[in-house]
Amino acid sequence: MTAYGHWIAGAWRAPEKGHYPVVNPATEEVVGEAPESTPAEVADAVAAARAAQDGWSRTARRERAAVLDRIADLLVERGKELVPLLQAETGATMRVASTMQVPVAADRFRRYARGAVEPDVIPLAPRAVGASALAPGSLLGAAAVRRPVGVVACITSYNFPIVNLAGKVAPALAMGNTVVAKPAPQDPLCCLELGPILREAGLPDGVFNVVTGSGPAAGEALVAHPGVDMVSFTGSSAVGRKIAETAGRSLKRTLMELGGKGAAVILEDADDKVIRSAIGAVGSVWSFHSGQVCTAPTRVLVHRSLYERVVAGLKHYAESLTVGDPVDNSTIVGPLISAAQRNRVEAHVAAARAEGARIVTGGTRPPVRPGFYVAPTLIADATPSMIVAREELFGPVVVAMPFDTDDEAVGIANGTAYGLYDYVFSGDTARAWALAARLRSGNVGINTVQRHPETPFGGFKESGTGRDGGSFGLAAYSELQSVVWPS
Repeated sequence: MTAYGHWIAGAWRAPEKGHYPVVNPATEEVVGEAPESTPAEVADAVAAARAAQDGWSRTARRERAAVLDRIADLLVERGKELVPLLQAETGATMRVASTMQVPVAADRFRRYARGAVEPDVIPLAPRAVGASALAPGSLLGAAAVRRPVGVVACITSYNFPIVNLAGKVAPALAMGNTVVAKPAPQDPLCCLELGPILREAGLPDGVFNVVTGSGPAAGEALVAHPGVDMVSFTGSSAVGRKIAETAGRSLKRTLMELGGKGAAVILEDADDKVIRSAIGAVGSVWSFHSGQVCTAPTRVLVHRSLYERVVAGLKHYAESLTVGDPVDNSTIVGPLISAAQRNRVEAHVAAARAEGARIVTGGTRPPVRPGFYVAPTLIADATPSMIVAREELFGPVVVAMPFDTDDEAVGIANGTAYGLYDYVFSGDTARAWALAARLRSGNVGINTVQRHPETPFGGFKESGTGRDGGSFGLAAYSELQSVVWPS
């Protein structure tokens, strides 16, 4: 078992306050020990990033691209070492850990290696300007140029720690920024392992730093630090509001990817093929990382004519899934991240039952010990006002509700504080396209839950501010500077 230090200025730093244990959600055993941060250590990390920022921003873009490519290569090479640690600290099934963690992180670094050499100058048409008290008349040329923001604080969630961090760090570095990362307290170990990997790839010391902590103190100190120019956060809407309040006091730039309560709307024109696709898509709430995904379609809104058929199909799907040890290749549903999260999800299911909803399947703790398990749960006949139909649970729970008209479906879908990712299933994609325009959601999938990696990703309402993904991610981690000259 390894006791990690902070990664600051290209070296391990022994923590002043010692360590805290990181627990495997499936075995409840300690995987390793992460460092507790003090405000002084956070300040040291910010100082290291600020000292390195000017040099990194002036590094040739092709050189930055080469470093990012080498990071991707090293992640692939080290996959056999990193995957078991990722699996142990997240509790993800081996299938998810091996295919959706390290390889996706490598892909993101490789994508932004290309992004580092994308054009960053937007030429503007010359403009004749008459003489004024300011200056003589002239034909003026101009361009808008993307410049680095500076020091970026990257604060990530626990569900996909290394993927989420790569999605922030890679575009930030491609644009010439430096980074102080603060991973989620539940599973920060692989994020700490990135430090030496990035250094080996040729990243200068101080360009990437990592601090951790068992509570909110490290993140609060990082967001409040005057040396931080931007905060990029993925996590709950409640924490996002606090970060926005603190960042707003010094007008820091923010990128917020917050909670979701995705609605999958199944219209009455859905044929057998579309219905099967919809059931599989909604079933991903159970089969993909135990519902710990912000884009999950955790609400299924079904036209009344298809409602009982879809509910029966979802029941069969849920009851066919194997719950158990995530390192067993036959397991589909692993544990939640912690006992506290398991208890929270169970409390919401109990409240729905008490409010009169029908628990179609699940709703009881599965007979798997040890570990923080919740059985795949389907709740039917809920009302839109129930908490279980409005709040993000972050667990393997689907809520089914019927509707009679498109207007009613849109009203239910838009009736939460969230607006991250919704889905429409229909036999008529033109009709689905028109319905998508009425959904207050940053993303809409039509007959699919697949994501396109180049689309702008972010949410409406309390699901966040700003957009990343593809070239939009480069824009998110840059400032526009206008440059004007006489022709």
